[in-house]
Amino acid sequence: MKKLIIFVTTLLICCSQTLYSQIDLKRVVKNVQKKTEKKIERKIEKTLNNGVDSVLERTEKGIKNGVTSKTKKDSTAVLQTNQVNNNKSNNTISKTIDSQQNQQVQPTLEWSTYDFVPGTEIIFEDDFKNERNGEFPSRWDMVRGGIIENAVLDGVNVVYFKKSNSNGPDAITPLLKVSKTDYLPDEFTIELDCYFPEKVGNNVAFGDYYIFLYDLKNQRSIMSFSKPIRVSANRVSYDLSGDNYTSENDKRFVGWRHVSISFNKRALKCYLDDRRLVNIPNCDFNPTGVMFSMHNVAGKLNAYIKNIKIAKGAVPLYDKILSDGKFVTHGIKFDVNKATIKSESMGTINYVYTMMKDNPELNFSVEGHTDSDGDNSLNQNLSDLRAKAVMNQLISMGIAENRLKYKGWGETKPMSDNNTPEGKANNRRVEFVKF
Repeated sequence: MKKLIIFVTTLLICCSQTLYSQIDLKRVVKNVQKKTEKKIERKIEKTLNNGVDSVLERTEKGIKNGVTSKTKKDSTAVLQTNQVNNNKSNNTISKTIDSQQNQQVQPTLEWSTYDFVPGTEIIFEDDFKNERNGEFPSRWDMVRGGIIENAVLDGVNVVYFKKSNSNGPDAITPLLKVSKTDYLPDEFTIELDCYFPEKVGNNVAFGDYYIFLYDLKNQRSIMSFSKPIRVSANRVSYDLSGDNYTSENDKRFVGWRHVSISFNKRALKCYLDDRRLVNIPNCDFNPTGVMFSMHNVAGKLNAYIKNIKIAKGAVPLYDKILSDGKFVTHGIKFDVNKATIKSESMGTINYVYTMMKDNPELNFSVEGHTDSDGDNSLNQNLSDLRAKAVMNQLISMGIAENRLKYKGWGETKPMSDNNTPEGKANNRRVEFVKF
């Protein structure tokens, strides 16, 4: 029995050891497997890391040193493209900023170079219609010498400065009963047309017209000496103050120019066609009369003047509306026997436009009048067409159509008699009648 117990015990011990050994073996195998897996993972990781580092090194080296010429060219091209794009972007940004700055600081300029409005009372007017060709103008006086006579140019009567010296001056002055007095009021306007000549031989010879605001022959005891207003084809000046008609100083104009002068107590303004070229706020002399001269000493120039008008200034037109319910203007002019508005009319039309714009309660009937020359029915029709043309001009500038109407009266409502040039000039007018 004792032996049996010893045997069983020994057997159990052996089995336990065997089982324990098996358990230990499994544990060992499992540990070895884990260690092997970790080792393999470390090797794989190391290999991958080395491979990535190698690739990165080669890439970096290729970028720095250029693996191939193509790589260099491609890299350079990319850099240049980027630089160009950056420059374009910078330029665009810069232009945008400049544009924004310009938009922010750029002022709005409102400036008119033609504001001429002629006087409403004609002092002297001469269109030389009834003059005899080759004679001295009958309504004028000669100052000094020279050869200044009537002529006909393209069917129109003119005064021809055949030979004259402005330094003398060889000039003409209106022949008035009051010539020896100061017949120019504190406010007056002067208008005339001057012709500027064509080529003389192979050279272009250009003379200047001179307008003196005194009468050297009749007013020596009362005249206030002053420099003349000097008029050339593209410039008007007084005592070296003036401007060019265009910026092209060497541009040569051939033909007629309309000259306008406005004097208001001490301020002098001068215009050539539709532009103001002289604007002097304070002149230190008193105009007493008028002389016209032309520098044509050698007698080689074709120098002519026509349509001379001197008018007395008046109170502002708006004041006339308040007192009379209308105002009269001689400043709107038309081509002969036509309803085409001349460019020098825009000073008066602009004045009316501004008045109506600033006073929206004003409505006008535009009414045309003629002198008694010509057929009655033709004058009636012409005055009607001219009044309509003025109305349409104001509408085109922005005045509402319902604020305007028109009417032509022909020669039926004269302001003055039609026996003198001044009377006829006063009758040729446009009236704006409030309704």
